[in-house]
Parts: sequence; C-alpha cells; structure tokens
Amino acid sequence: MDTSRRDFLTGAATVAGVAASGDVAHADDHQHQDVPSDVALRVKSLESLLVEKGLVDSAAVDALVDAYEHKIGPRNGARVVARAWVDPAYKQRLLANGTAAIAELGYGGSNGVDLRVLENTAMVHNLVVCTLCSCYIWAILGLPPVWYKSAPYRSRAIIDPRGVLREFGTVLPENIEVRVWDSTAEQRYLVLPERPAGTEGFSEEALASLVTRDAMIGVAKVTPPQTGGGRG
Repeated sequence: MDTSRRDFLTGAATVAGVAASGDVAHADDHQHQDVPSDVALRVKSLESLLVEKGLVDSAAVDALVDAYEHKIGPRNGARVVARAWVDPAYKQRLLANGTAAIAELGYGGSNGVDLRVLENTAMVHNLVVCTLCSCYIWAILGLPPVWYKSAPYRSRAIIDPRGVLREFGTVLPENIEVRVWDSTAEQRYLVLPERPAGTEGFSEEALASLVTRDAMIGVAKVTPPQTGGGRG
C-alpha cells in the first residue's frame, strides 16, 4: 500500500476510533469544512496522541483500515443492488424506504441518516454529490473516493453533470434525463444502477460482483459481463 493511501485510510480509521471512544461528537465526514492542506501530518499526530492515551492502538487502526478497504468497500452496496435485481418485492421496499430495506440485509448508515435509493432507468440517470462537503454512505460504499470530496466534482456535478459523466466515460443520449441529488448530513443517496443485459440466469453473488462503487454514485454504469462468465 502506498504512503498516501495508507495515510488516507489511517485517517479514516483514526476518526472511527475517536468516534468509538466518545471524544468527538461528530466524527463523520459531514462536518462541512475544508480538508486542511497538512492533513497527513495532522492524522499522524492524532493517531500518536490516541495511541499514547490508550484510546486506540496500532493493531486496532490496522484492523479498521483492513475492514474498510477489503471487507466493506462497495461490497455491501453491491449486495443490496444485486438483491434488488433478483427480488422484485425487495426492490419495491428498497425504493419505498431505503433505510429499512438496507437494514434487512444487516447494513445501515449513521444514526439519524435517511438512506434514499434512486433507480436508474432507460430514460433517467441519477448522479449523487455533496456540495457542502463529502457526505457519503460509508457503511454501504466503504471509503469515499478522493475525487468525490474534491471541489471541482462538487461544483461541476451541479453545473455540468453531463460533462462530468463524460469525463468518467459515461456518455448519455440527450433524451435521457440526468438528475443530480445533493447529499446532506441527514439525507444520503444510493443509486440503483440498471441491470446490464446478458445477466439472465446469473446468481445473486455473480451479479454483485459486477456492481462498482462508481455505478452506485452514478458516475458510471454497470458493465455487461463477458460472454459465458458469472453464472452459478
């Protein structure tokens, strides 16, 4: 793991450790303030202080880093999407009450946060952003990508959503409506991508393997599988 990636993941894990200790009232990333330029130094200092005070230890930080990078990631969200693709009744519940339906699978967000699921269709494409900061569904999507928190994405997603999508390689016909949803500390969004053609007969697990984080934010579509793969 490269240094910058390790610093970023450690920062996320350290914040999680602080939140668990009760020393920070709002440890989530929706504090609506700019990230300091010397964030790496601050993260290291905070981690050292927490270790010194016995609030966290290096092993705990490493465990949290591993959990977010390898166990949580976008896998939880992918399972939600796959279930909706194979179970029409679940999909209906998911679109009606995302928070409750996602909780059925054992996943959730921060306390008091409403999770709304937005369905992409042949005529509507949804895109999620947080213009104030970088509010994000960590428990469903894992660590937020750097670009999601960047000022250019946060502003241009509102001003020129089609241009942003093109930069991600998602070119939509003009007759498709693009809807942009602005997340807040209380309201967050998950995109339910269209199920790609050629996945008839695929297992739920195989379908989940096709779903990416970017598709659940809305900057990408789910790529159709290669011929002959994914069944079973």
